[in-house]
Amino acid sequence: MSMTTTARPAQKRLSWPSIIYIGGIHVLALLALAPSLFSWSGLALCFLLHWITGGIGICLVYHRLLTHRSFKLWPKWLEYPLTIIGATASEGGPIGWVADHRRHHAYSDEELDTHSPLRGLFWAHMGWFMVIDEMSRHDDAYFKRWAPDLFRDPVQRWLEKYFIIFPLGLFALTYAAGQWYGGMGLSWLVWGGFIRTLFVWHTTWLVNSASHVWGYRSHATRDQSTNLWWCAALTYGEGWHNNHHAFQTSARHGLDWWEVDPTYMTIKVLQLFGLASDVKLPKIRKNADGSLIETDVRPAVPPRTAAEPAASPIPAAVEQVVKETKPLETGV
Repeated sequence: MSMTTTARPAQKRLSWPSIIYIGGIHVLALLALAPSLFSWSGLALCFLLHWITGGIGICLVYHRLLTHRSFKLWPKWLEYPLTIIGATASEGGPIGWVADHRRHHAYSDEELDTHSPLRGLFWAHMGWFMVIDEMSRHDDAYFKRWAPDLFRDPVQRWLEKYFIIFPLGLFALTYAAGQWYGGMGLSWLVWGGFIRTLFVWHTTWLVNSASHVWGYRSHATRDQSTNLWWCAALTYGEGWHNNHHAFQTSARHGLDWWEVDPTYMTIKVLQLFGLASDVKLPKIRKNADGSLIETDVRPAVPPRTAAEPAASPIPAAVEQVVKETKPLETGV
């Protein structure tokens, strides 16, 4: 008698709030085609806020700090205003973002991966969060499994619940600042708001899509992650994705001298001023010529498929991060 069990296909439905919001921003961004709404100050603001909301908010805070705990902040409460910066990128609340990403690492390029390009490049890039299934629905059970450290924190729970007020608030602030600057409110809103949001979205999403398809592999991880230089250039070092999958808790993703990693440089600046500590780095062995001993340019190991038990324990990778995290005592 066969003991093989087959996972019941998860029921899927469209996530209309995500579709409407993402589609709406894309439509509003078309206002940039109007020559009268272009301004050099608006373009400069677009690049500045791309770094603040995408580079600091998503790459440094949501990813390396909250998801992988690759360093610690001091004082601990500094985590909250920085998390708000992450929320202004319009990529969702902190707990949901962290939970999805930790699940991605647990099942990277397998059947249960949150956003594997094996299901299509569009799916990995942006299609996955336009669909809801029972195994990735953002509810308390999902958060407790994949981000129990953040779910224990009442401030983070509040930020997760009301995250949408922060990107909308930044849109309003951008418009008001532009008007004060000299009647440039609509130009700043279009370029520093809508275009900047698209720029953040489509650059950070490339890590999920392009960095699992193109590029080179320095480490024989059990997925198809790659190091992709142009993705790294657009995402402040996040595109050294194969390095990251090999050393998931490392604060540094660019491991060779030419793999420039601005996010790690920012962490080092925080450390210099005493704001960051316990910065985690991988132990890497190199040959006499300086090349990595672990370097492996073979094709990615074919992904495994597995059924996820209905009440399985916290994955080991998540448990390691969680046990090293002490939530801030708060009365909220």
